[in-house]
Amino acid sequence: MNQQIEDSILVRDYISGDEKALEILINRHNQRISSFIYSKVLDRDVTEDIFQDTFIKVIKTLKRGSYSEEGKFLPWVMRIAHNLIIDHFRKNKRMPMFEGNDDFNIFSVIGDDKLNAEKQLIKDQITSDLKHLIEELPDDQKEVLVMRIYKDMSFKEISENTGVSINTALGRMRYALINLRKIIDKHNIVLTN
Repeated sequence: MNQQIEDSILVRDYISGDEKALEILINRHNQRISSFIYSKVLDRDVTEDIFQDTFIKVIKTLKRGSYSEEGKFLPWVMRIAHNLIIDHFRKNKRMPMFEGNDDFNIFSVIGDDKLNAEKQLIKDQITSDLKHLIEELPDDQKEVLVMRIYKDMSFKEISENTGVSINTALGRMRYALINLRKIIDKHNIVLTN
């Protein structure tokens, strides 16, 4: 029965004081969020800590009234978890851990696996942010941008596929980029690592 209640209704109920609604949300998404965190950090204790920190942030944001409901509760929570994972890697980059034994090996301390994982997380976050930003564009601009950047189509191919002139396709691409910059500025988003 709980599965039938939409996340947005549970969020609204929790904000209105129904603590049970949050419990249902946590139980509903526990496995997916925990698995996601574990796939990045590969440590059960760290996974548990990040999971708890994630829901502490969720609770604080909901109680502050800062959450804007767009029917995207799980992606929002996953993004919080993702950011906390990145924070975890940044903190631990400065404090490398190694198994202490008599045969000390410098590569057990400075191996770059964690750095690569961090860079991959940041790259994934940027890609995810960009896809969300593109969704905010008008359909005609979004269509041209997706064809050009993600499908690597020429403007001639875009023109043929959309039934507009090459100049119109170029104009839509230009406006798409201008609008993306405005959206990035409006939301104060940083798309670099």
